[in-house]
Amino acid sequence: MKESSIRANGHGIRIYSLNTAVVGTGAAGLNAADRLFSLGQTDIAIITENLKAGTSRNTGSDKQTYYKLTLAGSEPDSVYDLAKTLFNGQCVDGDIALCEAALSARCFLKLAELGVPFPHNRYGEYIGYKTDHDPKRRATSAGPYTSKYMTECLEKAVKQKNIRIFDKMQVIKILTDKNKLLGLLCLDLQNLHDPDKRYVLFNCKNVIYATGGPAGMYADAVYPFSQKGASGIAFEAGIMGKNLTEWQYGISSVKPRWNVSGTYMQALPRFISQDKNGGDEREFLLDFFADKADMLSKVFLKGYQWPFDVRKVEDGSSIIDILVYIETCIKGRRVFLDFRQNPAGADIDFSTLSPEARDYLEKAGAAFGKPIDRLLHMNEPAVEFYRGKGVDLAKEPLEVAVCAQHNNGGLSIDNWWQTNIEGFFAVGEVSASHGVYRPGGTALNAGQVGSTRAAQYIAANRKGDAPYIEEFIKKALPAIADSIGLGGKLLSNSDTVNEIWNRAAKRMSRFGGIIRSMEEIVQAAAETKNELKSFKEIVKISSYRELPRAYRLYDMLLSQYVYLRAMEDYIKYGGKSRGSALYTDKDGIKPYESLPDVFRFTLDDGTIGDMVQEGIYKNGECEFNWRKVRPLPKDEDFFENVWRSYRENGNIY
Repeated sequence: MKESSIRANGHGIRIYSLNTAVVGTGAAGLNAADRLFSLGQTDIAIITENLKAGTSRNTGSDKQTYYKLTLAGSEPDSVYDLAKTLFNGQCVDGDIALCEAALSARCFLKLAELGVPFPHNRYGEYIGYKTDHDPKRRATSAGPYTSKYMTECLEKAVKQKNIRIFDKMQVIKILTDKNKLLGLLCLDLQNLHDPDKRYVLFNCKNVIYATGGPAGMYADAVYPFSQKGASGIAFEAGIMGKNLTEWQYGISSVKPRWNVSGTYMQALPRFISQDKNGGDEREFLLDFFADKADMLSKVFLKGYQWPFDVRKVEDGSSIIDILVYIETCIKGRRVFLDFRQNPAGADIDFSTLSPEARDYLEKAGAAFGKPIDRLLHMNEPAVEFYRGKGVDLAKEPLEVAVCAQHNNGGLSIDNWWQTNIEGFFAVGEVSASHGVYRPGGTALNAGQVGSTRAAQYIAANRKGDAPYIEEFIKKALPAIADSIGLGGKLLSNSDTVNEIWNRAAKRMSRFGGIIRSMEEIVQAAAETKNELKSFKEIVKISSYRELPRAYRLYDMLLSQYVYLRAMEDYIKYGGKSRGSALYTDKDGIKPYESLPDVFRFTLDDGTIGDMVQEGIYKNGECEFNWRKVRPLPKDEDFFENVWRSYRENGNIY
């Protein structure tokens, strides 16, 4: 790595020239750096806004899942069977599915060797269980903090190799030239007060982008507050998006942000709502369900079926998500889970529950008492988690909302996780390796596989130094000046960033979340576009300390606009309700007559399940195209032929 400097726009700017910059310190980013170094590419550095921030380190559930090839028991499994499961999730490219299947065992076992405490039996088998959309027992877990353990072990491995970490650096511009990467412009968050240290440039041949999903777009999100994402500036740089319409949403606590899946629902809590002032408390599920046992059975099923699934609205547990959404997003009320009392304030007759709910609770020895009693009996750590965060479920209700949880789409990648910009790789949630449906836990595997593939490709095919400084500056200077100039024009004696941010995020949760209608999406996209066009006029900051949030707001609005336009294009293409999105259709069915007409919809019939939507942001507009998924490869698997290709350097790449 070489260091130099220039002056631009009245600022002194440090420049670091290196082969590869890894952006992000979640599990995917840390693994990318660790793999690169181990493969011999040591001219690398990690750039992060906060080493201890992000989704991998600060999120989880009652039992956070890692999905991989079966490594125990007598049930047959194969790489190709696993790839078919991933591929069958719709809108999934087959070559990516095969890569994620083929490397799953390798990546999982590396984590186990690094110290992630995945459970195994006395013979060394890593026992599995079934998760959603999983035909076999491929799932495993190290508990609520599986991804946290992963980042901790990978961070330790990175530090042992003395890989340089640039902490407190925020990427604000991706620099490109004719579909080739040039580098990155960053804010030094520790030197915002100093104009000669405020901006930093990275001149690099490769970037591995591991910034996570665009969490900041939504007001209602289960992502940790430290996770914002940086997809907008990627779109601005001309990087293609893919499957952007495909998200997962579910009922989550608001403070702290955490999935209330599993035993939180199986304990059968009371659902209450209040007005914004804390008054007018109502047990709103009772207003909807005529049959209390049916209501309780559907609440129980939310534990298994945590993500909202439009296929499960009619006669399924996703009606619970709809009712919570009505209270919060439409009526503007606050919703809470109350574990202190039974629903309707009366003892539960467990014999009236659905067989699945009744049998589970009886086998667990939990067919008794109040919700808090059942939760403590079945999963005491679930109670202790909230107590450790300042919420005692035995004494107070827990505020919840239907929250964005994971983006199955993202930046479009090939089977080495390289985007359409040469030298720019996207790994982890920011990359679009998933489709409409995916087995729980595949995201953790995808992040490890994608970062491994990107590192392999760079180490084999993209070695060498960064471009000469003179060439880099000549090509990048106009974009550098434009980005620095944007920040300078925002200074004022007022501050409007939080106001605009909150308004935009609430708009996205209301119109671009689980319920989507063409009219409202078009309106929301138009409002977002106007905010982008007038950004320099409407966004004001009172000091340079507010620059980071102002640049994040710009990125967030860019993301919102591209995602909303993708939803609009999906409807125009003939797309119907699928996954975690209900698209309003006036000619569709209404699963319950008492629901408002906005919940009338038509289920997708799978006819476009083999099509992928891709989009480019260009000159303030979005262009979309649809293509067939790449099929599952069926390469020659005769050993001698593969061995020969592998020996002949580069042939596998």
